[in-house]
Amino acid sequence: MKRILILFLALTFISKPIAKADEGMWLPMLLGEQVYADMVKRGLKLSKEQLYDVNKACIKDAIVIFGGGCTASIVSKEGLVFTNHHCGYNAIAAASTVEHNYLRDGFWAKSKQEEISAKGVSVQFLVRIADVTEKVTEKIKGIPATELTQKLPNILAELATAETQGTAYEGRIASMFKANQFLLFVYERYKDVRLVGTPSESIGKFGGDTDNWEWPRHTGDFSIFRVYMSKDGKAADYNAENIPLKPKYYLPVSIKGVKDGDYSMIYGYPGGTNRYETSYGVKLKTDIDNPSLVDLRDIRLKLMFNEMKKDPAIKLKLAGSYAGIANYWKFFDGETKELLKFKTYEEKQAHEKAFEEWAKGKAEYDGLFASYAKMYDAWKPYSKQRVYMNEGIFGSPLIAFASSLQKLEGALSKKDFDKKELGKLIDAAKAAHGNFISGEDVPSDKNILAAVTMKYNQDIDAAQQPKAFYSWISSKFGDLRNNTTYSAYSEYVFANTFFMDDAKWNKFIENPDTATLHKDAAWQVANAYNTNFNTNYAKLYNDFNSQNFNLGRTYLKGILEMNQGKKMYPDANFTMRVSYGNVKSYEPRDGVHYSHICTLNGVLEKYKPGDYEFDLPTKMLEVAKAKDFGQYADPTIKDIVVGYITTNDITGGNSGSPVLNAKGELIGLCFDGNYEALSHKIAFDKDLNRTICVDVRYMLWVVDKIGGATNIVNELDLKKAEAKK
Repeated sequence: MKRILILFLALTFISKPIAKADEGMWLPMLLGEQVYADMVKRGLKLSKEQLYDVNKACIKDAIVIFGGGCTASIVSKEGLVFTNHHCGYNAIAAASTVEHNYLRDGFWAKSKQEEISAKGVSVQFLVRIADVTEKVTEKIKGIPATELTQKLPNILAELATAETQGTAYEGRIASMFKANQFLLFVYERYKDVRLVGTPSESIGKFGGDTDNWEWPRHTGDFSIFRVYMSKDGKAADYNAENIPLKPKYYLPVSIKGVKDGDYSMIYGYPGGTNRYETSYGVKLKTDIDNPSLVDLRDIRLKLMFNEMKKDPAIKLKLAGSYAGIANYWKFFDGETKELLKFKTYEEKQAHEKAFEEWAKGKAEYDGLFASYAKMYDAWKPYSKQRVYMNEGIFGSPLIAFASSLQKLEGALSKKDFDKKELGKLIDAAKAAHGNFISGEDVPSDKNILAAVTMKYNQDIDAAQQPKAFYSWISSKFGDLRNNTTYSAYSEYVFANTFFMDDAKWNKFIENPDTATLHKDAAWQVANAYNTNFNTNYAKLYNDFNSQNFNLGRTYLKGILEMNQGKKMYPDANFTMRVSYGNVKSYEPRDGVHYSHICTLNGVLEKYKPGDYEFDLPTKMLEVAKAKDFGQYADPTIKDIVVGYITTNDITGGNSGSPVLNAKGELIGLCFDGNYEALSHKIAFDKDLNRTICVDVRYMLWVVDKIGGATNIVNELDLKKAEAKK
């Protein structure tokens, strides 16, 4: 009886990565009949070829990678792009000045001549995909398991380069199912991207950190860009003579609205999940890694905010980095709580017991989880120290920049180092220095350095600390238990670095040498922690990563064997995916019901004049109170729907992804998940998981009625509800 029960558990638990309910981020080129049939059953009105086709224009041709980590979509025949406000945030900030503060005031180009170059932003179109598993397998044959994690990235990069050599395309090979399959993705990159429109920050970030990951969410999280091409129709760098892109396909935009239960589909580039994580990984995450990260980011955010609220110029300078730190500060706090709440550790243990029962008699899987246990036991005592170094010490922008010069210092230390490679490192250092200086706020950075250095000393085992470094602080600045000691130490570091003196930096970088670098106080700080880690713990960490990679590969190979013939989805890895589900209300806890929509009326209820997170533009208040809703009002509630929720499976990287209805028409942009399901990177919750989306009708109401940019609305292929007879 016991054996029958365990086998039942094997089918129940190990089959979990086979999507249940709305779980699954599917490769659109490999949907298969089973998944497509379920999409149709749920309401889809399109053919498989309309979803993805190599030879004919289809939805996939309208979906792009935006910048370095977001998704966007083409929505007009002239290359207009919709994405999230937070995805365009850095570009908007870079285009802003104190006099022309587009973050604060918004920006709307009333003609193409008014559009602003978004320097450094590019979009990438997916051209084709190829399975290169056999080629990769042949290349890695014979490489010892202990060396594979270090060598694999270069092997994949070389193969991808070879596959696209002689073309204008870029190739990247992605590992699926923990290196049991490899797919080549070929992209075409357009580098001339221009800002067309953005709401003010009080709309685009309405609710701020307070509402982040929460429902109801009243954030107008959108911005609008345009892609340009050369006159002969090719991807090109910025040129004033370039013309708007003529896309293969663009999405029609529906202002018909959504109802509870409507079909919803999301295309995009989800960044990363680890749904096949073991119980050991979950335990390390909830016990050490996440709490440490949250504590350290909390310190940095408070010290940055103290300076941002003093001066609009400082707020503008730190806006992008602050937003990035804050976003995942709250995420990792929520992830820990949800993993514990839903007993994910215990669920994973049940998966593993079931797997072990299935694997009996299969030599390849003997002792798999005993090896996992040994591996985690070896690394766990040092995990906290690594988080404190990366999120704490290198949370100081100055020390992070100093640390980035490690490779340059290593090259300068070698007499026979390749001059061409040295030149590349010098160029990289110049670029890194420019980025550092443009975003550096000395007062907040001084306070961060003092605070995190003290916290490291207080919280990390004394045996693991750079002893000589802390002895130096003690001898020069005072008692290591006192705040004043670290404040004095931080003042000293900033007074004795040449990294913020343009003349001294330029003199160094024109003829770099190790002697000058070694004398720099900021370099000495970074070097103390790097040397401590590299000398004593780097091998332990590398061994941990190598073993984790190889054990994970074996584990997934077994899971695939167990589920042979069944449709499974690989973890998200920033490759194009499609998920499907429904617009749907939910009940997060006893006695509480959340509607599937939130409205403009809710925005007005939250409004707080002058508040950092809940203020609103005067123009918006006037138009809202006048109920000047135009064609964007929901006819049922006689109000503007600001956002809605769906059951779609998404994760980071999906930000800006288009939400499509059953006909493939854009109905909004997804931009967040809900707090009750923040365990989604590790475990999808079929009951509570919700994706938060901004309704396209709210977007266009802001564009039209607040921004006065009717030219943008007129450019779209609008799909309106049929008039009732």
